Amino acid sequence: MVTLDGVRTGSAGHPWFGDHRLAPAAPSDTIRHMLRHELRDTGWPYQRVLPAAPMAIPRASYAEVFRASAALLDLLRRTALETAPTTEGRLAAYRMPATENRLWVADPFVEERYADSVVRPDLVIGPTGPRIVEFNVSAALSGVLETYARLEVWRHLHADGQGRTPYSSPDPFAVRADMFRALCAELGTAPRVAVVGSARVHGVESRYFQVEVEHFNSHGLTARFFEPEELVEAWDCAPHLRYPVGLRNFTIPDWLDAGLDTSPVQDALDNGCLLVGTQTSTFLHSKLTMGLLSEGRPWMTTAERALVDRYLPWTRILADRGTTRDGRDVDLLPYVVKNRDLLVLKAGLGESGKQVVIGRDVDQAAWESAVDAAADGSSIVQEFVAPQTCRVALIADDSDEPYEAEVAPVLGPLLFGGRPAGLFCRFYGDGSAGIVSVRAGISSSDNCMVAV
Repeated sequence: MVTLDGVRTGSAGHPWFGDHRLAPAAPSDTIRHMLRHELRDTGWPYQRVLPAAPMAIPRASYAEVFRASAALLDLLRRTALETAPTTEGRLAAYRMPATENRLWVADPFVEERYADSVVRPDLVIGPTGPRIVEFNVSAALSGVLETYARLEVWRHLHADGQGRTPYSSPDPFAVRADMFRALCAELGTAPRVAVVGSARVHGVESRYFQVEVEHFNSHGLTARFFEPEELVEAWDCAPHLRYPVGLRNFTIPDWLDAGLDTSPVQDALDNGCLLVGTQTSTFLHSKLTMGLLSEGRPWMTTAERALVDRYLPWTRILADRGTTRDGRDVDLLPYVVKNRDLLVLKAGLGESGKQVVIGRDVDQAAWESAVDAAADGSSIVQEFVAPQTCRVALIADDSDEPYEAEVAPVLGPLLFGGRPAGLFCRFYGDGSAGIVSVRAGISSSDNCMVAV
């Protein structure tokens, strides 16, 4: 029986995080070296502050995150698809940029069915518990390799002689491999997986893709990493050598910024290579869909409405119109202007904290200017969720010993094919809160959360 040896208890900030804290299982230099070694040559940014142990939360809290995320994802998908009966109609309804009108699968059912194959909501623990502040719906989301790498280190350090650890967590790569096995079985194809991306995108190196490819190849799948110009080799070959499915590990904006041509991807799609998640994921990824869901849809049940109210902060598409707030009718624009300290402004397709204005972080003039510029229906306004803290063990470059600090983490539950695949989290080692991006500077860090 696995016990909680090496686990300390005590105050851990908000009660949702629980009282268990895993103690460091090796000297600081050993942990530091192992963490950096696992993410070497991937493009992951240097971090001055690193975790000293996995972040442990109660099993019930861990389960709640995935239960709520999966249920809300189902509602999010339905909300996005109901905006119009066709892709063309949705493009118009969302006013999508022309650059996003590409890379569609010919069969619209297949296009819609596999849009939500890879998802990572972002959530914070507010005063009342978990609140999902956005949904990242794309196979190019960060957190997968990073969670896998952190878990590999913690497994080596915390497992007993029989390989058992005093905590549990899914393996992201194992769950994604299972997703592809199920997909191939559903399509009646050979289990051959193309991982499509590019090491020419800023901040990414080829090993970022190769680690997952190697994992797939050693666990019963045949996999290969393809740069765009190599993708013809995935379908223009003998039938038994083709790759019928794949992972679309890139975004259109990133490739366009890097000067990469997306037409080889369209050729692969047109010749029978299904890459997930499909382009329809863009509609689910748009924050406008959260606004629609938060406002309520006619088909929602009372229980679904209650679920949304519990786990989504109040969110509205910003425009000159009426809406409701706390059960009363309000004119949206005047309400937003007057309540800067309570709100956050986000662009519909902003990435990595870009195009986000936190009202309490700017003065009134700047807020009004931002609201005025965004009030055309392409952005959302959202209730600010005050992030709660937990206590964690950290290792800093300028310290030989681990130390404890209060941090306000942003949680990123990974869902592949609807299944839990690990819990990524980001935080600032100096204890500050706000928009947390791992590329925001040397005070940002990441870890994985595990269940005890």
